[in-house]
Amino acid sequence: MTALRQRKGSRAKDFSQENQRPETTQDTKEKTPPSESVWSIVWSVAGALLGVSLGLLTCIYVATLHENDLWFSNIKEVEREISFRTECGLYYSYYKQLLRAPSIQQGFFELVNENTTESKRTINLLQRMNIYQEVFLGVLYRILPIQEYLEPVYFYIYSVFGLQTVYVIALYATSWLLSGTWLAGVLAAVWYILNRIDTTRVEFTIPLRENWSLPFFALQVAAITYYLKPQLKPLQQKLALLLIFMSTLAFSLTWQFNQFILLIQALIFFALDCLDLIAPGQVSSLYLIQVASLLLVWLLQFCNSMILGSLVLCFIVAVFFVKHFQKNLKTGSVLARVVKLLIHCILVFGLTFTINYLTKKVLLLKSDEHIYKFIKAKFGLGSTRDFDAKLYLCEEAFGVMPLDTFERLAGTLVLYPYICALTIFMIILMVVAAGNLSDSSTIHLLKGNEEKTMSIRPDIAYNLLHTVFFGLLAYSTMRMKYIWTGHMCAFAAYGACSRELWGLYLRVIHFHSKTKERLVRYTVPLFIIVFLYYKFWPKLTEEMSELREFYDPDTVELMNWISSKTSKKAVFAGSMQLLAGIKLCTGRVLTNHPHYEDKALRERTKQVYQIYAHQSPEDVHKILRSFGTDYVVLEDSICYERRHSRGCRLRDLLDVANGHIMDGPGENDPDLTPAQHPRFCDEIKTDDPAYTKYFTRVFKNKTFHVYKLKKGRKKVKSVKGSNADV
Repeated sequence: MTALRQRKGSRAKDFSQENQRPETTQDTKEKTPPSESVWSIVWSVAGALLGVSLGLLTCIYVATLHENDLWFSNIKEVEREISFRTECGLYYSYYKQLLRAPSIQQGFFELVNENTTESKRTINLLQRMNIYQEVFLGVLYRILPIQEYLEPVYFYIYSVFGLQTVYVIALYATSWLLSGTWLAGVLAAVWYILNRIDTTRVEFTIPLRENWSLPFFALQVAAITYYLKPQLKPLQQKLALLLIFMSTLAFSLTWQFNQFILLIQALIFFALDCLDLIAPGQVSSLYLIQVASLLLVWLLQFCNSMILGSLVLCFIVAVFFVKHFQKNLKTGSVLARVVKLLIHCILVFGLTFTINYLTKKVLLLKSDEHIYKFIKAKFGLGSTRDFDAKLYLCEEAFGVMPLDTFERLAGTLVLYPYICALTIFMIILMVVAAGNLSDSSTIHLLKGNEEKTMSIRPDIAYNLLHTVFFGLLAYSTMRMKYIWTGHMCAFAAYGACSRELWGLYLRVIHFHSKTKERLVRYTVPLFIIVFLYYKFWPKLTEEMSELREFYDPDTVELMNWISSKTSKKAVFAGSMQLLAGIKLCTGRVLTNHPHYEDKALRERTKQVYQIYAHQSPEDVHKILRSFGTDYVVLEDSICYERRHSRGCRLRDLLDVANGHIMDGPGENDPDLTPAQHPRFCDEIKTDDPAYTKYFTRVFKNKTFHVYKLKKGRKKVKSVKGSNADV
């Protein structure tokens, strides 16, 4: 094994010189037979049409599942709205609010000056929340001539389902670009559909922010894959950068977690740059696109300080600053290069945290501090009694991804080619990276009179690290698996059709030729598709024909009672999830809601939740009245919760935060003390005079109990372990 020197900043070559396909020059164009050129165009057009068809089929598939599961076309409007659970209902309510406004301008003004989402507070929703998609759809529905034949709710859900078409086309394109054959794209789309449980939850959480943003993120990855392909023409590079910018902007504008996803992506760019696997100019362009997208979102969100205080912006600033002053990073001996690289990383990360700390101090930014508390506790960097952090820690969606996920992925065969491709390319990447650090970036394998080059293309290197980084994120936090599993399907499909991998396998067994390689590359994915068809088609048809119906009479009864028996300006307190539904179905004023990216709101929610803690009726009444509450809704499913284990029930989190011993058998921290009062949500049902003095029950069914607050003093007595937000 020998090594050749490569000039600094040059692009990595293909896995083997034999397999390289450079851009067609004028000479090769003249040698290409016209019939072959026509056939190539026809083949590409057929592949493009097939990709669009698979995307549309995915859209129809998830829309049909949604209809069959709820009988959405036949249920009442209130039932349709209740089906938008938790924060989904909150987001959809703003679309509904914009449609009901006298004019688009008035509707926009009401969203910017909103006073029903949080009682006694006027907030700018476009600054606080990522709801530009609701604004866009609301405006579009009002100006298009579709009101007569398409209900607003269908326009909304069909738009979200339509984005699944974009998602599948993006995965299809990524596999096609990596492998050179659209058979890989077909396989990626088929795997995405068959692994629906693990790749998307769009059919039952339609308005969720990730269902809007992930299709644009997949489109961005496809555009980056194209941009990093070797030997692109300048015009092709500019068009690719434009698509990357537009998709990054759309992704960032539609999801509040954008900064954390872009941070991971920026770390991938950083790693590729440090290992000299992509050109420095390309890395700088990708960084600048991220910065431009986030700054434009910052402007569109009325200068949301949370974006300026994001780690990704601080990281990119630190990278550019350190690179400007640390010259000749990739020169010198092997030891010198490694030492310089370590110093470079230390300086970049140290400066990142310094800039981030100073920025948050200057901007007085505390909106996202609960996320860092959660991360710190999740990775065992210290125990916490913080209510907000433990609220996340106790949710299954924020726990470690369960192992049965891998069993399902193995059942559809996607796991096996994924692991094979991941393993082989990681070995190749490490070998090439070691060669780059030793100034020997292309490794030549000598065999007889032939010489083969081991190297890795920039687009492959990016997708490899992308699936590794986001795979680790998915494993650590189950909710984030949907970012990984879609790309996993695309990468696994590339592995099954990879010219590089099959070329290597066939050489190892001394059976390589171009014809045999091409035959295997096309035969294997066809066999997989045929196998998947015979195994899963009966299950898909059965699933498509299975009919259910929405059924939640208790919630429907509650919403109808609120709409008919309470004032339109009445203020309601209760759980975040239920209040989002009340906002959507009845338009009443809320004390709190599920959008948790605001410190004052988090403190307010903790105060309202004292209705499920050991508190006196007087203290609870004073807290609720401080927020202008007229009615409080108590849920038996929370008061007597059994879904979570002891220590993770909402009442347990409140008890610990308040310094009280938890209910039931089991250990408690030694400094916790017995509560002086019974649990409010349970004791109020006894109609004890101490409670009827402050609360009157006005509604009851098997699930909900609604109490009206009697007028009283508004001065708030501080509850142990918490402070009221007056």
